[in-house]
Amino acid sequence: LLLGRYGFDLAAVISASHNPYADNGIKFFGADGFKLSDATELRIEQRLIEPFANPGRLGRVHRLHGTQEDYLRSLHTRFAGLDLTGVDVLLDCANGATHRVAPEIFRRLGAAVTVVADQPDGRNINDGCGSTHVDALAVTVADGCHDLGFAFDGDGDRMLAVDRAGMVVDGDELIALAALHLRSHDRLAGNGVAVTVMTNYGFHTAMRDAGVEVVTTKVGDRYVLEELRARGWALGGEQSGHVIDMGFVPSGDGIASALLTLEALGDRDLADRHAMEKLPQRLVNIRVADRDGAMESTELAQATEHESQALAGRGRVLIRASGTEPLVRVMVEAPTADEADAVCGRLVDVVQATAGAT
Repeated sequence: LLLGRYGFDLAAVISASHNPYADNGIKFFGADGFKLSDATELRIEQRLIEPFANPGRLGRVHRLHGTQEDYLRSLHTRFAGLDLTGVDVLLDCANGATHRVAPEIFRRLGAAVTVVADQPDGRNINDGCGSTHVDALAVTVADGCHDLGFAFDGDGDRMLAVDRAGMVVDGDELIALAALHLRSHDRLAGNGVAVTVMTNYGFHTAMRDAGVEVVTTKVGDRYVLEELRARGWALGGEQSGHVIDMGFVPSGDGIASALLTLEALGDRDLADRHAMEKLPQRLVNIRVADRDGAMESTELAQATEHESQALAGRGRVLIRASGTEPLVRVMVEAPTADEADAVCGRLVDVVQATAGAT
């Protein structure tokens, strides 16, 4: 958002995303506001291990003032028609980037705001709080009789919601709610949304019934963004809470996503959202001795095909290898929890037999 406004060529964000502070890394954004490609990031990493040339002169660092207010004004302009008077909201800011701006924009729009995890000290970011620890917020929302709650992650690019009953609303439901709202106002670019392979089968059913096209990508918000750009669409995201509305900014923005959720609800309570019916889901991570061997095994391929055929039109099976750990992930969605458990159990047995669980 601010890259374009100030005309910079590059932005760098020190972030551990939703992880502990010790996992800090760097996110780069180009002049167009989009994350750099995988190939460009790889070239940067390669250059870091090469000898540095002696610079002819030193650069200078200038501190920009007023950027927080610029961001708040942009949010207020985008959601100028949103009146939150009488709405009691609880915000979990993960002791991170949203701890000042999130409460401020909600108050400017008229909400009664209670904030937790808003005292960052450089080490407590995402520590037992934020979108990866939303259960505590769910209890607090219900016990405190708040209308709803929002949990952001440390760098503020993802968000999960909680309704007044303490039920967690994940990214699938938030995207469905936003898609139906934008489509009803002829503001859903391309009449389509981009989501990942982890998105619940119930989302696809709801979008199909509403006449909204859905395209599926690999896990990762950058792949969702790539698909949105390629198709000229604006809305997409992930079950984990990344919701991308390129009509506002070309990346995940948890605060904007929370406000879009409230805009989509109108006068309705979040507990009465009814945007989609989620299928029961069973997900098991299996630590194996030979991850690649499991994924390449004929036995697993045959078992997956058999179970997928049995669930055709009613649910689905997804088998994925972790990209960073010796894990195989088995995910099953079915009309009932019992059926999901049974199918998942059979597939887990096959994985363990072919790869050797550790």
